[in-house]
Amino acid sequence: MLSLASVIVGLVGAASVLGAPVKRATQNITDVSVLQYALTLEHIENAFYISGLTKYDDKAFLDAGFPAWVRGRIQQVGDHETDHVAFLTAALEANGAIAPQACNYSYPYTDVTSFVTMSASIEGVGTAAYLGSAHYLTSKTNVNAAGSILATEARQAAWLASAANKGSPWDTEFQTPLDPSGVYSIASQFIVDGSCPSTNPPLFVKPFPAATVTPATPTPGSQITVSIPTGYAGPSNSSTPLYMAYYSGLNIYSSEIAENGTSTIPEGLVGVVFAAVVCEEPSTVNPPTDDTTLSGLVNWDFGVPSNARQIFNTTIPPYN
Repeated sequence: MLSLASVIVGLVGAASVLGAPVKRATQNITDVSVLQYALTLEHIENAFYISGLTKYDDKAFLDAGFPAWVRGRIQQVGDHETDHVAFLTAALEANGAIAPQACNYSYPYTDVTSFVTMSASIEGVGTAAYLGSAHYLTSKTNVNAAGSILATEARQAAWLASAANKGSPWDTEFQTPLDPSGVYSIASQFIVDGSCPSTNPPLFVKPFPAATVTPATPTPGSQITVSIPTGYAGPSNSSTPLYMAYYSGLNIYSSEIAENGTSTIPEGLVGVVFAAVVCEEPSTVNPPTDDTTLSGLVNWDFGVPSNARQIFNTTIPPYN
């Protein structure tokens, strides 16, 4: 099977905010704005399944080496995303709020295998998105609804990663939560620039430039070279040390970026790990913010061997 990293790193490494109106709005985030953000992501997921399942029929899945039941389960996942779109749209409209409409999207899968692999990543990011934004919600009804969708997305991600892609159904002992701006740096790459309806409400996310990381498929403990576009504080034009922040479960690890742009990934990381360039040394108790983050997220799948245990034993404070 094609590895998750080989499909996603090339995509997320070039993440940038495209095609949808965005604004910085860290103040006065409301339940409505969180649901509008969630619906924007659900449109991306829904369109992904419609496009792939329209392109690849039962025979295409069989020819790619998948059992017949894989496409049927993926069709169910797609149906769930359609239902999520309808549910969130109805919830917003019932409150007199604008429900974002779908944009035009472009997905870089090239065959059935890359489509199935990419679906696991999309569901994983969706799970991280709901988990990372739930604390903004104030209504118990909305918290329950978001939690219900989160649980379904997590189960879908686990099935796609294990049963369909023959990998691990989980990463570490904790699910990774991602803040909205980080999630959007991943999701927005699929939006065709300028294709969103002008009536769509602006989102409360901050746009980040892409981080280019080489090699594209590194391993824990290996050296990488990092760059971000000119005009942003980078290794060659800033006296302030820069760092890579690595998000894994509820832990955040870091490595300093040298003046030549090199950095070494911490040993012992397993599973899907997200990373970004930041301008302050991050940690689990001092996580990056939109103000200290300098790039969109990249992510790698380091795999989870059947006997794997993370070497880190970090004390984890309550997440809030």
